[in-house]
Amino acid sequence: MRNFTGVTLLLVVFGICLFVWNRLEIGQQPLSSGSPDVTELEEPSVIAEVTLPDQLSENAQIGKRAFEAKCAVCHGQGAAGKNGVAPPLVHSIYRPGHHADVAFLIAARNGVRAHHWKFGNMPPVEGITEGEVRLVTQYIRELQRANGIE
Repeated sequence: MRNFTGVTLLLVVFGICLFVWNRLEIGQQPLSSGSPDVTELEEPSVIAEVTLPDQLSENAQIGKRAFEAKCAVCHGQGAAGKNGVAPPLVHSIYRPGHHADVAFLIAARNGVRAHHWKFGNMPPVEGITEGEVRLVTQYIRELQRANGIE
């Protein structure tokens, strides 16, 4: 029993250390790490050049409508971003290997603390459902693929 308690305590301490290290590592990165320099752009100009795909899947078309209704006001048409407002989602920072699909759901539900860009924190998105976020994510992923982001 004593070994079990010791191992459990060790795992908890390790988990806490890993969490703190992860937070510190994010905090030490410059906010613009990997993001384009937008200081010379006028506000609220478009940040990214986005090539629209020739065709979207049916679900991505629905996601596009939800994106335009709930997200484009900040993230811009075609998820190209708006300088001074919000970043482009068609950017390598948001590739699936760095931000999994669930990250979009968490962001919409809870908001996001600024960590890649200097736009400030993102508030939760009011009135969007989990299903709509999944469709928006599919739309964003299809835009990303059309722009060489895998």
